[in-house]
Formats: sequence, C-alpha cells, structure tokens
Amino acid sequence: MIHLRPPVPPRLTATRLHAGVWEGVLDAPGTDPPGIEALHLGRPVPGLRLTPDPDRPGRFALALPIPAEILSDGVQTCVIRDRTSGATLASFTILAGSPLDHDLRAEIDLLRAELDLLKRAFRAHCVETAPAPA
Repeated sequence: MIHLRPPVPPRLTATRLHAGVWEGVLDAPGTDPPGIEALHLGRPVPGLRLTPDPDRPGRFALALPIPAEILSDGVQTCVIRDRTSGATLASFTILAGSPLDHDLRAEIDLLRAELDLLKRAFRAHCVETAPAPA
C-alpha cells in the first residue's frame, strides 16, 4: 500500500517593513518558486518578487513594494497567499490618516476618564473603610 503525503504548504515568515517594502522569508517544498500573490481589496498588488536563497534550496526572500495607491486614510490590509490553494500565508495592516488619529484620541480620552472615575471611587472606598483614629 502506498501512502501519499499531502503537499506541504509554503510557510511565510514576516521579517520587516522597510522603505515601503514588506519583506519576508518563504519556505516551500522543491526548488521552484511557488505561485504566490498579494491582494489588496481582492485585487492583485503588483511588484511581488521572490529571490531564491542560493544556500538553502526551497527558501526564498519575498519582497513586496507597497504601492502609493493603497495608502489612504483608515485601515488597509494586504494579504499574501498561495495562488494554488488560496491559503493565506501572511498579511499586514497599515493604519493611517486623521480619521484614525481622531478615533485613537477619543479612545484614549475615554480610558483616561474611566481611570479617573476608578481612582476617585478607590479613594472614597479607602476613606470609608479606614479604621477610626483612637
């Protein structure tokens, strides 16, 4: 009886985002570059490069320049996936713009107000439960 192992999916490890280029290390079975694609809002992101590591067969340096067109206010997510299986290998999110900045400030203001409320309640509790002076 012959047992066939299912194909090993590629594994992508993010390494850094530098000078507008998202970088990672891709480990895949075999020596041929696997079919990898990057998507933003379901559309392909151009410029993805796979460079073989000459010292490690099956290992590739992945570089994805982030196009200026996808940078805008709010939250933008790019997904990198195996084209054959459709499996997501990695993703990265970019947060930008003044609307987001306003949302974060509002959240921080709410947290500060809640902290002040808790501090006042704790102080009042300490005063109420403190033993009376003798």
